[in-house]
Amino acid sequence: MKKVILALLLLSASVQVFADDCVILLHGLARSASSMEKLQEKLEHADYRVVNVDYESRKHSVATLAELAVGEGLQQCRTQKEQQVSFVTHSLGGILVRLYLNNHKVPELHRVVMLGPPNQGSEVVDTLRNMPGFEAFNGPAGMQLGTSSADIPRKLGPVDFELGVIAGTQSINLILSMYLPGTDDGKVTVESAQVEGMKDFIALQVTHPMMMKNATVIAQTLHFLKLGKFSKPNS
Repeated sequence: MKKVILALLLLSASVQVFADDCVILLHGLARSASSMEKLQEKLEHADYRVVNVDYESRKHSVATLAELAVGEGLQQCRTQKEQQVSFVTHSLGGILVRLYLNNHKVPELHRVVMLGPPNQGSEVVDTLRNMPGFEAFNGPAGMQLGTSSADIPRKLGPVDFELGVIAGTQSINLILSMYLPGTDDGKVTVESAQVEGMKDFIALQVTHPMMMKNATVIAQTLHFLKLGKFSKPNS
């Protein structure tokens, strides 16, 4: 009887640990929370509480979006008094988290996984930002994602939190890839996705617009959130 009670107590404690983990999802530029729904479903199946933030990525600057989107996600997690908060981001979402964490302390921060982040900016923005219609479609934030020292990604510096980055190596937009040096996902190069201070990095055969729906990307995301590293041979 004592063994049964002990087993039930251990099970309850295990469930409580998972219940106290909140994961905030932040979609990319010109996308919506619906683009992260498959990832949300898998995280919830793994017993995480998930806040899938929907924000108007084309209406504001990066600084304003960081306060609005990251702030909203944290507020929702904190209403349930979660002990740990992690982020999973796609593209622009990663830059919002970096900027927010540069300006605010988040004591309950656990881990961050970024999918296709333009951590060093994107040469696509460098080339196309002055073309008619670019700003109208991508908004103020899209104009700030180039690779120059004046652009937001280059101003943020190294990260000082537990970060895993997943980059894509396939493109469905060969025209945009023409502006990207080296291996890319159609929007961001493998090299530009990386940032000083990250804990782990992996490049997968996925495209920028669809990587958040990819089964391997999702499995690697879950692995990093749980263990602080990606699953690799001999790891």
